[in-house]
Amino acid sequence: MATVMIPEPLPSPVEDSEALRKAVQGWGTDEKAIIRILGHRNASQRLKICQTYEQLYQESLVDRLQSELSGDFRNAVIQWTLDPPQRDAKMAKEALTKKDAKHLLVLVEIACTSSPDHLIEVRRAYCSLFKCSFEEDIILHVEPPFRKLLVSLVSSFRFDGEEADETEAQKEATTLQEAIKKNALAEDIVVWILSTRNKFHLKTVFDCYKKIFEISIEEGIKQSLSGDFASLLLTAIRCIHSPAKHFAEVVRSSIVGLGTDEDSLTRAIVTRAEIDMEKIKAEYLDAYKVKLVDDVIGDTSGNYKDILLTLLGDDKL
Repeated sequence: MATVMIPEPLPSPVEDSEALRKAVQGWGTDEKAIIRILGHRNASQRLKICQTYEQLYQESLVDRLQSELSGDFRNAVIQWTLDPPQRDAKMAKEALTKKDAKHLLVLVEIACTSSPDHLIEVRRAYCSLFKCSFEEDIILHVEPPFRKLLVSLVSSFRFDGEEADETEAQKEATTLQEAIKKNALAEDIVVWILSTRNKFHLKTVFDCYKKIFEISIEEGIKQSLSGDFASLLLTAIRCIHSPAKHFAEVVRSSIVGLGTDEDSLTRAIVTRAEIDMEKIKAEYLDAYKVKLVDDVIGDTSGNYKDILLTLLGDDKL
């Protein structure tokens, strides 16, 4: 379901490092070469290139790209080049420093769409980069009731299997409905259900909710509650229930309206290109009756457009 296309035969990390060095040296930068190389390598290959480049030239490839590139293109290339746990840790830190509810949704995405093992790696990277734990920073920067939910989500280690208890799922669906009616979605039992249950079980809970109450849990929340905490919960539920649908909505929201939200667009494409971008493209076409690639082409330009299209598997370089 990934859209990153790896060439065959694959150049060695030394060959790639030498080509990247040539692209960033001298007068001007060869942005197309950077896209052709890094845009066609997976995470483990990019990590080896970064390590080899530093061994050969005694400088960080990421730092060199940071100094040579600019604007949204630079942001996309840097995010793509970083090792995914480190990238997510840096995204989380940036979101926490901004402190508003819109950016806190990034933390929910990381917590609820990551595998348990990846989330542990993100927390390790966070500690290494910022000399404090992910949870500590949330407590420092985030006020209640957001704090409790976010700490629970990012510190969770869910069972990563397809196990669900139908009877228990029905009980938990009822518990959630009662919390919605009482405007008590910040209660411990709600946080516990959303942050500890495995994702397959939670999907069963959401399905039971719809069967019992003849409305989706998302619609139930929207009809009864509003505000930032409701948005946070809805994002968590969407990321657990259908990550592809969630990221299709992120892309659409970043493109539609006045101006483009390049940060959101970059985040969605960079973080999902190696995971489920084909599924996101299918969800996008189904929901909006237009190809995701066509919307990106219509709303971006230059090297920024080229790197996004390369990651989407629509490479014209």
